[in-house]
Amino acid sequence: MKILLVDDSTVMRRIEKKVLADLGYTDIVETDNALSAQVKLEAMRIDLILLDWNMPGMDGLTFLKTIKALGAETPVIMVTTEAQKEHIIAALQAGAASYVLKPFTPEILQKRIQDVLQKANASPCPQS
Repeated sequence: MKILLVDDSTVMRRIEKKVLADLGYTDIVETDNALSAQVKLEAMRIDLILLDWNMPGMDGLTFLKTIKALGAETPVIMVTTEAQKEHIIAALQAGAASYVLKPFTPEILQKRIQDVLQKANASPCPQS
């Protein structure tokens, strides 16, 4: 499984990458901005995106809206310090599959990833 990690903070990307590796996720592509993330998303198959909100240039919410408008179905988990209820609602309405507040524990991130991947891989119920 390939994860795209999008965060302008080198330290935060390093922390997230370490947590992901400890959870068994080692195929990680990282970038420090949304424009580069969009290029990577178009160039390769990405199974999951971990996306920061606050970045220079295009912010995470705008990136999320942009890729969803282009038809991207890749699940996105916002990993951010934006804890205001209206930000969480805006991200979920824009198409985020889940939301993780920084700082997070490895258990929280693991749970969110498992929930999102389970939902993404769930087959629709057969119609009777």
